[in-house]
Formats: sequence, structure tokens, C-alpha cells
Amino acid sequence: MIFLDHAATTPVRREALEAMWPFLTGSFGNPSSRHGLGDEAARALAAARADVASVLGCRPGDVVFTSGGTEADNLAIKGISLARPRGRHVIVSPTEHEAVLESAAYLARAHDFEVTEVDVDADGLVHPEALARVIRPGTTLVSVQLANNEIGTVQPVAELAAVARASGAAMHTDAVQAAGWLPLSLDALGVDALSLAGHKVGAPKGTGALVVRGRIPLEPVLHGGGQERGRRSGTENVAGAVALATALRIAESERADAAARVGALAAELAARVTDDVPGAVLTGHPVRRLPGTVSFVFPGTSGEAVLLELEREGVICSSGSACAAGSDEPSHVLTAIGISREVAQTAVRFTLGTETTADDVASAAASVARAVSVVRDIVKP
Repeated sequence: MIFLDHAATTPVRREALEAMWPFLTGSFGNPSSRHGLGDEAARALAAARADVASVLGCRPGDVVFTSGGTEADNLAIKGISLARPRGRHVIVSPTEHEAVLESAAYLARAHDFEVTEVDVDADGLVHPEALARVIRPGTTLVSVQLANNEIGTVQPVAELAAVARASGAAMHTDAVQAAGWLPLSLDALGVDALSLAGHKVGAPKGTGALVVRGRIPLEPVLHGGGQERGRRSGTENVAGAVALATALRIAESERADAAARVGALAAELAARVTDDVPGAVLTGHPVRRLPGTVSFVFPGTSGEAVLLELEREGVICSSGSACAAGSDEPSHVLTAIGISREVAQTAVRFTLGTETTADDVASAAASVARAVSVVRDIVKP
């Protein structure tokens, strides 16, 4: 099997499993309990928080552990907006993950916020001047993801954050796909809040974090015992937090080398498919893109049919966001960048990981050419 769907999830790192195992077995205490087992869990949680903070260049107290990227996005969008509503105006890009778009829609529906979608260009890029045109003094929050989960476009977040800051708006970025591939320093990015998901960097599913600067008020989405300094109630997943911190720390230590090697492999895959498959169109920005993301549309095919043919050949990939799998609707990301609904239905996304090899790329490219040819013969009028 050649696994090229790392944007959907990554294999769990052995180091993360080993780090979390003690907190699933002997050291299983509740970190809020006032006894030895609880103290041991609390110390592990504090160490994990410090490890995450060291990667992002923030204070440990800025880290809120969550159940994943979706919860982190929900907490950021709803929590920041409801705690400091200002003019009840939120700006998002139309290519955001559904967790951001649906959270913004909830604010509009339930709390009378106005939501503006800032324009993106044909590569999915948000230009600072486009944001400047729609932001206003009463804007509460701007949320633009650091890197797109379908087409891999990397946004100029630092420049966008400067526009937001000049208007007094808070800035959030969904960095779920960027972790392990791009620098995540809050200061360099200029953001007030950043979302992470553990299973994109080799931690188990169900782990994540929202990093939010301490000066930013945050209304909790989950209410109860007041854990996470009152920002996210619920008994903390100590084992998950330890695994997330371990995987993130290792991914950051390997990031520069991994990005260079995997980026070269992705470029090779893109070149081979473009050369060997007539009509193949690479989507996303040609340069400002995640190292391992290669996404195509293949006009005259069905993306789902191509996926089935590829799976028969042992190549595992996707048609876009795993969260939207099974939907009959075309990708909102692709239609936002001007691709027709019909062509958007032909999309196939390949996302490479640290274990991907040159042989994997050569085999996958050959399989793509065969699969597209087979499907085009089937759907030919």
C-alpha cells in the first residue's frame, strides 16, 4: 500500500505511543485530584503544555488542550467573538475548513453577527489589500487558515494579521495542516490564536490544542468544572496531551529536513502527473504551498471513480477534505477559487508524509495515469 492521504491523518509515532502509555496504565490519575496519582498527572499535563508552548513561542498558560482541531476552531471563533463582540463582525476566507465556516455561521444565526467572506484569488490566496477592503473598526475577529487542507495554499498570515491588528480585530489562524511543515511562532505570524490537531503530526486522533494569547478574553464553549483555567471544562486527556506534545516536538525538530525532502518528492509527483495525464490541472498556489500537498482536477473523469481505481492499485488518496467525504456537493474550496462545480467533482488530492519514498512517488504517478485513462474510457460519451 502507498499511503498518500496524510492530510486526512498520519500514522501515530511510536514515540508518542510510548510517551502516553504510562498515563493510560499506572499513572492514570485525574490531574485535578489532590493526591499522589493526581499530582503525577498534573505534572505530566504541565510538562506537555510547556512543550507545546516551546514550539509556538508562547507562554504555557496560553495553551488550551482540546479534543482536536475542530474543537479548537470552534473555541477560537465562538469563544473570542462572544467574549469581545465589538461590532459583531467576523471575517473568514471562503476556503476555510468547515469547522471555521460553520462556527461563523452559528454566530450569525444565533448571535446576530455579520459574517464577511474575504475574496481569494484563483490560487486560493487572500491578499492583504482584499482584507483591508472588508475590515472595519468594529470587526471582532479575522480567521484565515495558515495552509489549506485541500489545495495546500499557504496564506500570508503575518501580513493579514498586521491588517487585522491595525483595525483592532483579533486574528486567528487554523494551523492544523501546517504543523510539522511550516514555522508556527505566534510572534512571527502575528496572530492572537492558533489551532492544532494531534493526528496531523503523529499523535492519536482526538487530541488538539488552541493556543490563545492570555490578553485575549475567551468565552468557553464547554461549561462544567472549569478546567484549562476556565476556558475548556472537562477532565483533561493527560495521555493525549502528552502524545500531542511529544509528536509536535519531534515534528518540529525534523521540520526543515522533512519539508525539503517531501517537497522535492511532491514536485516530482506533480511533474510526472502533469506530463503523463492529458488535461490534468494542478490546483492551489504553484509556489506558496505545503511541501507534501499535490491536488489535481482531471476534467472528463469522476474523482470518486479515479480514487477507486487507485485503491485497486494500492494507492490511497482522497478527493479533498476527509471531513466532507461522502458528500455529493463539490468542494467549497475549489468552487471558491473559480473552478466549476462539474470540474470540481473530478478532484483528487495526494498528500505525502515523512515516510513517503521516491519509489512510492514513481509507482503512484504511473497508477494515476492508468486510473485516469480507465475512468475516461468508462465515462466517454
